[in-house]
Amino acid sequence: MSAPDRPPLKSITPATDGPRAAVPTPPPAAVGEPKGAARKGDRTAVVPDPHPGDGRRPVAWLHIVAPRGAVPTATSRCACGRDRSAVGHAKVHALITEHNDHREHCPLRNPQEGRAAA
Repeated sequence: MSAPDRPPLKSITPATDGPRAAVPTPPPAAVGEPKGAARKGDRTAVVPDPHPGDGRRPVAWLHIVAPRGAVPTATSRCACGRDRSAVGHAKVHALITEHNDHREHCPLRNPQEGRAAA
């Protein structure tokens, strides 16, 4: 049994007749140059934001992890700089209560005015 004929693994480049002059390349286009419709002065349509905001934004986050049969953990964070965490059933319940209480008294959610601010 003989192996099938295979082409050689490397190709040999034939020798050139001599040196050749380099072919000049066209000058590069300016960076950011408009193409197509923009060059002609056609305006593009400006569409409104499909998801307009209602002015609300998140300020406080409560993240609870309670896998079945494992010890629960919780993290309470606020944009005002408050960052607390708890491990265990009793401490997680206490942190949930603290988090809700902080939301009621956080200076970012309830700005103080007048004498109370000073």
